[in-house]
This record gives sequence, C-alpha cells and structure tokens, in this order.
Amino acid sequence: MASSRSNARLVRFGVFALVLIFCGYILTKGSSYSIAPQKNAAVQENTSAGKVASSGKEAAGAGAAGAANAAPGAAGAAAGAAAGAGAAAGAVAGAGAGKAPATGGSSGAVASKDGKVKATFVTLARNSDLNGLSDSIRHVEDRFNKNYNYDWVFLNDEPFSEEFKNTINALTSGVAKFGVIPKEHWSYPEWIDKEKAALAREEMVRKKIIYGGSEPYRHMCRFESGFFFRHELMKDYDYYWRVEPDVKIYCDIDYDVFKFMQDNDKWYGFTISLPEYLETIPTLWDTTKKYMKKYPQYIAADNNLDWISDDKGDTYNGCHFWSNFEVGALKFLRSDAYLKYFEELDQAGGFFYERWGDAPVHSIAASLLMPREKIHFFGDVGYFHVPFHNCPIDDSVRLAKKCVCNKNDDFTWKGYSCTPRFFTLNNMKRPTGWEQFSG
Repeated sequence: MASSRSNARLVRFGVFALVLIFCGYILTKGSSYSIAPQKNAAVQENTSAGKVASSGKEAAGAGAAGAANAAPGAAGAAAGAAAGAGAAAGAVAGAGAGKAPATGGSSGAVASKDGKVKATFVTLARNSDLNGLSDSIRHVEDRFNKNYNYDWVFLNDEPFSEEFKNTINALTSGVAKFGVIPKEHWSYPEWIDKEKAALAREEMVRKKIIYGGSEPYRHMCRFESGFFFRHELMKDYDYYWRVEPDVKIYCDIDYDVFKFMQDNDKWYGFTISLPEYLETIPTLWDTTKKYMKKYPQYIAADNNLDWISDDKGDTYNGCHFWSNFEVGALKFLRSDAYLKYFEELDQAGGFFYERWGDAPVHSIAASLLMPREKIHFFGDVGYFHVPFHNCPIDDSVRLAKKCVCNKNDDFTWKGYSCTPRFFTLNNMKRPTGWEQFSG
C-alpha cells in the first residue's frame, strides 16, 4: 500500500509539473518584448476622454541610485535573525501596531479629497498587450471599479501608442496615467558582468528552465521587485493593486478593497500561492540569510518564516504568493527594511546570473519583514491567471457575489497549493467541505 501511495504522489507531482511548464510557455507571451532605446521622459501626458493624467516629469530614480550604491551582502546565516525580532514593524514608516479586521486599526494612510483611499491599479504592459489587457480591465471595472473609480497607472519600457491610450481611456472609470520606465530601472547595473550573465542564460536554456534565456524577463522581474513603486506616477498613492493582461475576476467585489486594506492595516493581499521553481533561484535564500544576519533589526516579530521554510530558516521551501495579483501598501515597499533587502539582492546579481522572480522576492520579504497579521488572503474575489483559478467553494459566497467560476477548478486547496499551509500556520478557519477540493 505504501508503494501505491508513493506512486500516486509521483504521478500527481508529474501532472502538476507539466501544468506549470505549460503555464510558463503561455506566459512567455507577456514577457517577450525586446529592450528598446529609452527616452528621458518618465511620464506621458494623457488628456483623452476628458481625463487628465500627470504631465511629464523626469524620473530621477533616486531610489535606483541608492540600490547602485548599496554595499555587498556580508557572509553569514540566519542565526542572527532572531535577535532582531520585533523591530521590523517600526521600520515601516507610518505603520501602527495593527489590528485584526474585527477591531479595525490605523494604517497611517491619508484619504484623497473625495474621501477615497489614495490608491491605484498598476500594470506593466506593452502596446501589443492591448487586447489581453482590455479584457482584464473590463473584468476589474465591471466587478469592482465601476463603483469606486480608482486610477490606473500603466508602465512600459517604451512610449505607449495613441491607439493604446485611447482604448484604455475608453475602458477605465478612473484617471488613466501612462508612464515610460527610466532606463536605469530597465537595464544592467554597472556591477553586473554581462558575459557571466549571458553564459548563465545559455546554461538555463540547456537545462530547459522556463524563461531561462530571456533578458527582458529578467529586467521585468528586477523592475517589479525594486522599482515600479518608485516611478514618478506612483508617488501620489499609498496602495496598489497589480493587474496583468488576460486575467479574470469571477465575483462581484461589493466592498472597497483599498479601504479594507487601510482600515484593517493590511500590507499585502493575495489570492493564489504555490511553490517556485527552485532551479531559478539557487542562491536567493543564501543571499536572504546574509541580509537577515546583516539587518536583524528588520526581521518582524511573529513573522511568517514558518510558511516559507520547513526547517526554521535553514532552507527555502519555495512557497510564494503569485504576484500577478497582489494588493499592497506602498509604505512597505518604500520602507528601509524592504529597500535594504532589494539592494542586497540587486548587488548579488541573481536577477541576471540566475532568474530570480519578483514573486519569491515579494513573498520572502512579506514573510520576514512584516508581522503575519498584515498578510490577507482574498478568498472572495474569484481570480484567474492561466492556468490557475481562485474560486470560492462556499455556495453562499458564490451566489451572493454572482461568481461565474467552477468551484471544481479552484486551486486553493490542491495538494501543491501553499495556501492550506498558510491557513494552518495562521490558525485560519477553512471553508466547510474544503477537503472535497484537495485532490
């Protein structure tokens, strides 16, 4: 019997691996643009459809300069991390102690003049993504934003076309803003050995690692990890919701997501979690441990380390929040704790010498640098990004929120999802009947 169970597990793992490989193949459509010569302007003016976006300003990239000047990580291990537990919450500017949703709490965020939270959707896209992105916007607008009219920020490494801007303006209820990414945020930093990086890409191609040979993918991951929140167009906001092309929102969202985050002092929200390809990040955790030893004061008390490590921090188990959907507090990404973490990673060169993704970077940072109570699972949104679904399995929720997904497709409780582990470690109640959807 033990042998039969072992064989069954191997079969399930093989199926899961094939699904992830297929996912990577599909997603290459969204990361295939070539690196074009950069313009100096970081912001494009947008006045069509009666909506005025910010006029062009030079993106100084002050944060990037800090990253370029960061000192190399010191050698060490995670042993010193526990000594600094408890300091990280204070390291995030304006952060209060935080309270559970039932009692509320203060986030330090400021509402805009019309009473809304200072928040925006943010999308990294190319002109060729217009059709897939239009579908995503319609889902978000119809299910949520038509009632709240939050802004949208679109970023590209080259200027957006008039067709792109005009189409997007016709679809968004809030102000749409279009920005060009500064060259220093989408290029090789001066300390990177380009020959070493090229050889590393060749080796990953030989090993058939997803995106292994892609330079643009690496620039994208570095940008999403350390720079999108520093863009000129993001400076007016306290919260963001990341939206990518070809995603779906399955359920009506009948509350203000950003206000929920603010009122309950949540810093990071997710819908799907799963293991990372460890072949793409062989030294990410070693670099993280150097950071933990170097800056023990930033490691949060009551952190979520046990979600990302099975052995108290010795190794990384790969669990990460799927960052194509994330709702976050920008104060966390702008904090000294996170900026120092990104600088440590950037100086190590793993975005180029390996293939570090923004999802494990954000997830490790959230799990170490913020108290676990700051992380929120959005189980009532209903979300799809090929090939995984988040679909409420509770029929009362599905009916009340007019969800149109098949609950049998829900990935949340599957054996290779990391969300059940998140629920267990955070003492969260699972929905009735969850075990029926775990196969």
